[in-house]
Amino acid sequence: MRVIGVIDLLAGDAVHARKGLREQYEPVRSAAGVLFTPGDAVALANVYAEHLGVTELYVADLDAILQRRPNTLLIERLVGRARLLWLDAGISTVEQALRARALGAVTVVGLETLESFDALAGICDAVDGNNVAFSLDLKNGEPVLSGIPAGDPPEVLAARASDAGATSVIVLDLARVGTDAGVDLALIGKIRKAIPEITLLAGGGVRGPNDLSDLADAGCDAALVATALHDGRLGAADVAAIVHHSATR
Repeated sequence: MRVIGVIDLLAGDAVHARKGLREQYEPVRSAAGVLFTPGDAVALANVYAEHLGVTELYVADLDAILQRRPNTLLIERLVGRARLLWLDAGISTVEQALRARALGAVTVVGLETLESFDALAGICDAVDGNNVAFSLDLKNGEPVLSGIPAGDPPEVLAARASDAGATSVIVLDLARVGTDAGVDLALIGKIRKAIPEITLLAGGGVRGPNDLSDLADAGCDAALVATALHDGRLGAADVAAIVHHSATR
């Protein structure tokens, strides 16, 4: 079980995401008790790595997702500070996916901006499915759709993404992000059953070590975490412990 530190970028700042209400996001001011210039994404990445032992990053370029000017130069700096960086930047075409790969990032294709599973298959063919993650974007458990027709439950959408060639699926409930809501273990269980061989990640609502243990037991390979790392509910010892626990299961 890996812990992946989340950095949400908006207008060049690292912001604290809550409930998917993007117009209310404010710059991150500290993490793990370390103060830094509000919104300094590189400083946040350094805190994750140096104070918490978290060297894998998930970066959501909200500007790109909202079809504004992407934070490309800042992302290039963050790639250099991560052992592995997962990039969610509104990627929905082969051209966008190739640019993400050129940055050295894992390509995250979000349901929120995906027009079709044929488009996802094309991306997987172009950049190798081993470098493509499908983000199952949800709000209160319901799929957040753009071009995909409504009707399929989350576990079916996850299976369709796997069939299209994605080798990782991220279950991300935006309504749980930045809250104390906890994780939806029942849904994680359904998705793991539907796609037993795929790399499964979960984000939104992780409160602390117990949630990480529960996710590992439910079959998750990694968790996306921000708030619990910022406010100290997850510290370096907790991160090390869950990695060790999962390695010895």
